[in-house]
Amino acid sequence: MKTSHFFPGLLIAASLVSACSSTPTTTSLLEQTRRDYVSAQNNPKVESYAAREMMKAGEALDLANAAASKDETTEKIDKLAYLAKQKIALTEEVAKQKSAEADVVNAGRERDQLLLSQRTVEANRARAITDEAVLVAMIAKGDAADADRSAQIARNDAAELARRNEIAQSETAEALRTAQMARADAANAERLTKEAQARTASLEAQLADLAAKKTARGLVITLGDVLFGTDLARLNSDGTVTMQKLAHILQQNPERTVLIEGFTDSTGSAAHNQELSERRATAVESALRDLGVAPGRIGTRGYGETHPVATNDTAQNRQLNRRVEIIISNEGGRIAQR
Repeated sequence: MKTSHFFPGLLIAASLVSACSSTPTTTSLLEQTRRDYVSAQNNPKVESYAAREMMKAGEALDLANAAASKDETTEKIDKLAYLAKQKIALTEEVAKQKSAEADVVNAGRERDQLLLSQRTVEANRARAITDEAVLVAMIAKGDAADADRSAQIARNDAAELARRNEIAQSETAEALRTAQMARADAANAERLTKEAQARTASLEAQLADLAAKKTARGLVITLGDVLFGTDLARLNSDGTVTMQKLAHILQQNPERTVLIEGFTDSTGSAAHNQELSERRATAVESALRDLGVAPGRIGTRGYGETHPVATNDTAQNRQLNRRVEIIISNEGGRIAQR
């Protein structure tokens, strides 16, 4: 497999490392993005169907690598790495879609070839019937009665041949109509796919400032404990600004819904933690409703101290567990259950 077109991101990263006297700044997100880039390079469908998208992903990764080599802040590096990661994911999705479309086209060609073969067999069979009728007529010349019978057989065979030819023509016309419909369906599917990809890419770009992460359940925004008052379910001023940004994005994407999930650390009783997680999820819901998001688009869950993202043995880890996660649905409004 040729990979010469997909090297810009990693070549620049390697040159930056060798050119600096000290190790450049890096982050776990940047490292994962580099691995994703290499994985995409090794995908044969990417080179065949998404070379342009892969080039753009490499350019985005170059920007993240450049920021790392200049010892920019980890926040800036992660933001650039996240954008590059999204472009890599888009590249692989485009390659997957175009490969599937190519499979549909190939299947249509195979079907057309099969129909042509069937018509050829039918024509050969018709010729064989005609030849048989001629042979019978020649043999029957010496006997008038047999000749009449053979003539009748020949007429019947000719009628059958005409009927079969009519059926073959009808099948040919139907096959052409089916092929035209398949091509129209494929074109419409491609258009719908491109429109959905454009809407998804636009949403992901809008959510970049909120550090949304792409997961199996959908795009997830995590609100840390610092956006609430200590042991309280009231958003502070920073949390309110975040809600304003999210509400604006949701108003621009009316087909999306959100599920708000609250979590706590293990400090305190399980009942208190459960109640606090529910109140925090409800506080976020109320903020979005006050900002114009329809109630029917919002769901809430409280999980208390369950589903921690870190152990509760240090203050820093406990702060990570005190969070609210906002899951944004797909275009159909569906969100996978936890």
